[in-house]
Formats: sequence, structure tokens, C-alpha cells
Amino acid sequence: MADEAAPRSPQPTTPLKALRAGESGIIAELYGGHGLRSRMLTLGLTPGAAVTVLQNYGHGPLIVRVRDTRVALGRREAEKILVRRER
Repeated sequence: MADEAAPRSPQPTTPLKALRAGESGIIAELYGGHGLRSRMLTLGLTPGAAVTVLQNYGHGPLIVRVRDTRVALGRREAEKILVRRER
């Protein structure tokens, strides 16, 4: 019998606001109304895009890098962006 790898379960997602400065992830899903989703897509925050947190003090805005651009996000916006952490 051939040695078969067990099927991999999808990596869990976490809100972008939970990542610390220096951590990276891949955007998995966007939640929110049409206006918020439209703003995120316009800023390049699209599913599949890599994002790195540059600043997150635990309160106030987050600063992230996405597609070689720095973007400031409010905490409520950042909680509606789900990412898969990169290891």
C-alpha cells in the first residue's frame, strides 16, 4: 500500500487586526457592506493578496503593506478582513 499523506485541512483564518507588527498573511475573505468592500478592493485588499502589518499598537489604526503600498485601516475595517497567517 502506498504511503498517502493525510488531506490537509484549510488553515484557519484570523482578523487582520489580530496580527502583530511584522506578521504577514494572505487575505482570505472580506466582510462588510458594499461600501466597505468596495473601498477595500480599491485599495488592493483583495482575496489572495499578501499583506504585512507594519504598525499595530492594539488601539487606533493599523498600517499595512499590500501590493507595495502602505495603507492605513481603522480597527473596525481591519476586523472585517480575514487572513491566513504566513509562517
